[in-house]
Amino acid sequence: EDPVLRVALAVGLAISAMGLARAMHPPGGAMAMTAALSPIEVRELGFSFVLAPVAVGTAVLVVIAFFYARATGRHYPLRQFEEPNAVGTGDAAPAERLGLNEAELTDILQRYKQSLNLGAEDLARLIGAAELQAASHRTGPLTADDIMSRDLITVGPETPLTSVAELFRRHGFTSLPVVQSGDRYLGVIFQIHLIRRGRDDAARLNRGFGAAMARLLDPGRAAPVRAADIMIATTPRAMQSTPVGVLLSMLSEGDGDAVPVLAKDKIVGIVTRTDLIAALARLSLRSPEPQAES
Repeated sequence: EDPVLRVALAVGLAISAMGLARAMHPPGGAMAMTAALSPIEVRELGFSFVLAPVAVGTAVLVVIAFFYARATGRHYPLRQFEEPNAVGTGDAAPAERLGLNEAELTDILQRYKQSLNLGAEDLARLIGAAELQAASHRTGPLTADDIMSRDLITVGPETPLTSVAELFRRHGFTSLPVVQSGDRYLGVIFQIHLIRRGRDDAARLNRGFGAAMARLLDPGRAAPVRAADIMIATTPRAMQSTPVGVLLSMLSEGDGDAVPVLAKDKIVGIVTRTDLIAALARLSLRSPEPQAES
């Protein structure tokens, strides 16, 4: 009958249960304390106490946590180590290929008492980010201005997709910046955007992919699809002073294979993965050979 003992026992059991389930949640302890402090009221409510406020309150908290995590760039619930990557294959993202398996990462978390706060997948992402940051120290003062392509092929927002596709074919590019007059940057088109639009049209019109692409690129269409209709404006952007180490992170983690370089909203260059690989290759050739131990 001692309320202090009831609260201590209820909260202690709640914490133990949450720890075993790897679902540590402070309001869970508060709910256990509420039940321990008001046993008569809880008994009168019966099973409805489990539904409201417990189940309803939990559902509301989970929904709020989900949207808050999305808004702040986090992932809730924790990422799973074996979940598909951004391209839908079983390989880990490039920055997370550490040579460590899930058991080893989990062991590290348990060793440092962090298994309740972090999952193996998130630890892999943190280690990968740290390795990329460390790699940026080896690139020295190299910046986007040193490695970017400057002689750009661009299109305007009103350019029909027929012309966009022809530029892709003629130059072998995988991306085309979209600009307004005065080289003001609006967005970028990747080849995959054409493919996705053709796929979506094929599904919407119940046609084959080839027929949908032919219709999409038909120059005689009454209302041709324009560059502005399929471009994206939310890709990572860089400045001329952006270090190569930062570009390395952008291009290894992003969906696109090119980063536009801007100066006061005007595009002055573009850094592709090819540009970056060539720069890193040159850097490795310039690095001094390690001295052999005598």
